[in-house]
Amino acid sequence: MNNFGEKVSFIWQVADLLRGPYRPNQYKDVMLPMTVLRRMDCVLEPTKEKVLEKLKSLQGGKVKNLDPILCKVSGVPFFNTSRFTFEKLKGDPNNIAANLVNCIKGFSGRTREIIEHFGFEEHIARLDKADRLYLVVSKFCEIDLHPDKVPNIEMGYIFEDLIRRFNEASNEEAGDHFTPREVIRLMVNLLFLPDGEVLTKKGIVKTLFDPACGTGGMLSVAEDYLRELNPDASLKVFGQDYNAQAYAICGSDMLIKGQSLDNIRFGNSFTEDHHAGKRFDYMLANPPFGVEWKPEEDAIRKEHEEQGFGGRFGAGLPRINDGSLLFLQHMISKMKDPKEGGTRLAIVFNGSPLFTGGAGSGESEIRRWIIENDWLEAIVALPDQLFYNTGIYTYLWIVTNRKEKSRRGKIQLVDATTFFKKMRKSLGNKRNEICESQRDEITRFYGELKDPSRRDAKAGDEHVRVFGNEDFGYRRITVERPLRLNFAVTDERLARLREAGPFQALVESRKRKDTRGAEAEIAEGRKTQEAIIAALQSLASSGLPAPRNGAQAGVVKNREAFAEMVKKALDAVGVKASAPVFKAVMDALSERDETADVCTDAKGNPEPDPELRDYENVPLKDDVGEYMKREVLPHVPDAWVDESKTKTGYEINFNRYFYKYVPPRPLAEIEADIKKIEREIADMLGEVEE
Repeated sequence: MNNFGEKVSFIWQVADLLRGPYRPNQYKDVMLPMTVLRRMDCVLEPTKEKVLEKLKSLQGGKVKNLDPILCKVSGVPFFNTSRFTFEKLKGDPNNIAANLVNCIKGFSGRTREIIEHFGFEEHIARLDKADRLYLVVSKFCEIDLHPDKVPNIEMGYIFEDLIRRFNEASNEEAGDHFTPREVIRLMVNLLFLPDGEVLTKKGIVKTLFDPACGTGGMLSVAEDYLRELNPDASLKVFGQDYNAQAYAICGSDMLIKGQSLDNIRFGNSFTEDHHAGKRFDYMLANPPFGVEWKPEEDAIRKEHEEQGFGGRFGAGLPRINDGSLLFLQHMISKMKDPKEGGTRLAIVFNGSPLFTGGAGSGESEIRRWIIENDWLEAIVALPDQLFYNTGIYTYLWIVTNRKEKSRRGKIQLVDATTFFKKMRKSLGNKRNEICESQRDEITRFYGELKDPSRRDAKAGDEHVRVFGNEDFGYRRITVERPLRLNFAVTDERLARLREAGPFQALVESRKRKDTRGAEAEIAEGRKTQEAIIAALQSLASSGLPAPRNGAQAGVVKNREAFAEMVKKALDAVGVKASAPVFKAVMDALSERDETADVCTDAKGNPEPDPELRDYENVPLKDDVGEYMKREVLPHVPDAWVDESKTKTGYEINFNRYFYKYVPPRPLAEIEADIKKIEREIADMLGEVEE
């Protein structure tokens, strides 16, 4: 087996031994921990006897903490004090279940804790009872997973491909766990590119954090990249994940590579921040796409409301069905102060965080906070069909609080959607991949920061746009138009009055205990209703002015004048209408009329008409007054802006900036295609008739 694909196929074949006692969606519960155990077994086997001899010589002595001594003998940050290896387990088939449990319990403390997250021990008895345990262990003895044979990066591929296959077999999503390595390498390129001079210094030590680390792919690729760049550099990696199996794989991988297991923690990053108070030089993440945060809502809202910007989610909360921007806020809270060197981070999003949510929404406020603080450095649009579990387009956001001088106040957009090659064989939804030369080209676009409008633009720079921060901001203004009403007393309008709630309430009982009292109130209410109707009908017959200037007879086009007429008519019949009833009368007898006088409030200001209210998005760089003169007032001269309702929003409509007009095909060509299809249909119908 010379490549990871063959090893994955071998393990996948071993999984077939589980058929019967296990369903396909349960295979990973056995195969993933068995793969980890075999990997550790291969790592420890060369020093196994030496560790047991050292342990025997130290037992009963004065040394209390044996772990550092035994780790030194094993050559890695863990050891196993059980006498069993996979080969020795085969030698006692009748007791293989008990011996395997003994082997697992023989691991040093933190290693055993990691393995326990698989929940594997409960499956050992089940496998043994079904006569599958010995077969599975024996098969795993045939594959050598020692790091000399299977490098760490190849082991990462093995785990990720296994997870993808198992999840596809059970129709589950695999994208929560890992990102294609070529995408991670691109992210790392963009993340480290400006720091090449610093990272090549001898003995440099940097930290990197992934709050949704999954199996640890991002941490591993970043570590390998820095080692290639500078063998004397050290990258301390930190991670957290809430998927028990992914965490166990990541933890075991970090152990074998010599990273501190204290830096890899299990738990939900939103509700159990195990890295609270820590700050990092770099951060990477591919948070789950479109996953709701309903289970964590109470804790997140409490932190948002009680701590504000003193917590992690002060900028705002996105809609409940997508927590992507919560991850970004969580990461920003762990940025180092620029005076201490600052932080650079890269995160994978789908298109939603770019534009979802209007001005004032949680998403827009988060974008506003990031952009107005000048943290958003660049966004790179990736090809579709690049990820294992989804075919959608994705975007890399580069966020930093230590922009280079040339980038301050700017945001760079890179369109890399065409930089891919088709795979010979698809992996789930992944049909495209970014090859090394394409990755280098994208990195060049990012690094050169050249806008195609510049005279020194090169071929290919049409993939880059550079904007000022304000270019993505806008004011959402509320455009009001005055309320204009005419008033008349007609059968239709009186019918509306009779249906109005306040008018009907005049005859409703006030829940008196004595029936006679309630009946008396109802009778009084009906009397008041009849008096109001009679007064209005009297007003219609003799109290309304004669038509003038072509106006309709009996129609009043001034609200204040008509209100005075109604009051006099009601006074004439002795009715004292309450404010709600009087308003119901005025509303029922009114209709909108563009030729009527403007209705005003108590201060004489025009009253806005809610039905004519409109909204406009005005770019931040535009003057609102000039915009109104240019875009609105020529069409509706009586409009005005209610400045008390103006909101500032930010969105990044990526496709708008890279849109290329494609002219429609000639009509003759389209007609020829239609005729061709018609002939094909006719031929098929002819075959059916025969």
